[in-house]
Amino acid sequence: MWARLRRFSSLPRPAKTIFLRAAALLPLISISLRLRGFRSTQNFLQNFVTNSLNAANDASCETCVKLTTRMVLAATRNSPVPSTCLERSLALWWLLARQGIATQIRIGVRKDGEKFAAHAWVERDGVAIGEPETPHLHYAAFVDEISGVNS
Repeated sequence: MWARLRRFSSLPRPAKTIFLRAAALLPLISISLRLRGFRSTQNFLQNFVTNSLNAANDASCETCVKLTTRMVLAATRNSPVPSTCLERSLALWWLLARQGIATQIRIGVRKDGEKFAAHAWVERDGVAIGEPETPHLHYAAFVDEISGVNS
């Protein structure tokens, strides 16, 4: 526990802020998804997003994307409540949108024998972000992007 606190206290202030927002947001998204469903949850989150999203691909955007991704994944790992890929994706999408960075939520499916499996991830300019590995490559994504934001 002390090692985690030392690691957290050594983070720069913006990273701490994003981590704390993600840590608070993940359980709220989980509850909302269970009570209201995906579309209602995404529409509610979108109410708190600016309409002027930056489509530029400059270095500062990339830095923000990497930092936000790292902090969402860290919040997920350190949460006492496990998060699903959909909850993580919604949190990452919303936190980036709040910073003016346009992304899309993608949902894909695959069939494992007799079972169907689904996975959600976030893409920016057609590239998956927030994926520690490449599980999204094994899923057939729905044709339409689920952006929720007029970009």
